[in-house]
Formats: sequence, structure tokens, C-alpha cells
Amino acid sequence: MKKAIIALITFLFSISNVYEIGRQPLDQVKIPIEKAIAVLKNPEYMGEEKKEMQRERIWEIVQEAFDFKLISIRAVARSWRNFDKKQKEEFVVQFTELLRNTYIDKLQGEFHDEEVLFLGQDMISEDKAVVKSKILRGNVEIPMDYSMHFHDNKWWIYDVNIEGVSLVKNYRNQFKSILAKESPDQLILRLKEKNEKHERDRTLTQEK
Repeated sequence: MKKAIIALITFLFSISNVYEIGRQPLDQVKIPIEKAIAVLKNPEYMGEEKKEMQRERIWEIVQEAFDFKLISIRAVARSWRNFDKKQKEEFVVQFTELLRNTYIDKLQGEFHDEEVLFLGQDMISEDKAVVKSKILRGNVEIPMDYSMHFHDNKWWIYDVNIEGVSLVKNYRNQFKSILAKESPDQLILRLKEKNEKHERDRTLTQEK
């Protein structure tokens, strides 16, 4: 009888673990997304003078969910092996900053009380999953899927697919075209210059 009880407990514990792992990708997308939406809706951040504070808070939340190193690696695909260690580090820094500038600006400028509905998740393997959601904007529904992997005891987003268009593949096509003609250093310089211009433009806007 004692062995049977131990076996039953072990079986139930194993089911519980599978259930928790199965839930985890959805939870670790849903929680930061809902936090970011709450910041966008928070009246404390209303007014141009509060935009920078709001921007920084959203960025803190986003970093909890996205694996920017893996996104960077996948964005250059096979060309990654042509980068030396210093180039890899600098590319991750500059590309991450580009994503920050591009998408947080879009969130702050284009968010109009849209609702995000999470539909579920597909477990691709023990360490890969896709979380499915859709954005409700009036009568329009925009499908958005998050590709995730399990790393350092946590699920991280490494790609976002919006209406069938992959963020990573979009940049991969751009970078492939550039790297066919230019060196990794030149690509990094392009990103750096773009980020510096964005920073100058933001500073000028704040000063007006």
C-alpha cells in the first residue's frame, strides 16, 4: 500500500510539472504584455513631459520577456559566424536599441486602448512553444503569435509573427541584402547611426 501511494504521488507530481511547464510560455508572455498595456493606459504618464518616463518603464517590462541576443543571432542567420566576438557584442547592443526605438515609439504613438486576447499555446517541444494571441482594434482582429524558447529556467520570446509576417525574417532579409555587399562593421555602423539620429530627434522633440 505504501509503495502504491508513493507511486501515485510521483505520478501526480509529474503531471503537475508537465502542466506547469505547459502553462509557463503563455504566462510569461501574458504577464509582461498586460503590464506594458497597464503602463500605456496609466493616467500618471499622460502628457508629453511624462513620455520618457513611460518609455523607460515599458522598456524595463519588455526586457523581462524578450531574448534580444537570440533575436539578433537569428536576424543575421548564417552570417553570424562571420562576426568576431566584438562585432557580435556590438551588433546585439545596436540591434536591440533599434528594436527599442522602433517598437516602443510605435506603442506610445499608435496605442488606442486596443485589447489583447490570448488564445492559447502550442508546445513544439520541451523547450520551444508558440503563444497565440490577437489584438482587438474595434471590429478588426490582428493575429499575433510569439515564438518562445526555454533558457536559464525561463521562457523567452525570440520572434513575433504579426498577420503572418515574422519580425526576425523581416530584418533577416534586410541584413542579408546589406551583408552581401558590406562587412559586419559597416552594418553595425548603419545601425549605430540610425540609433544616434533617433536619439537626436527625440531630444529635439523634448526640447520643443
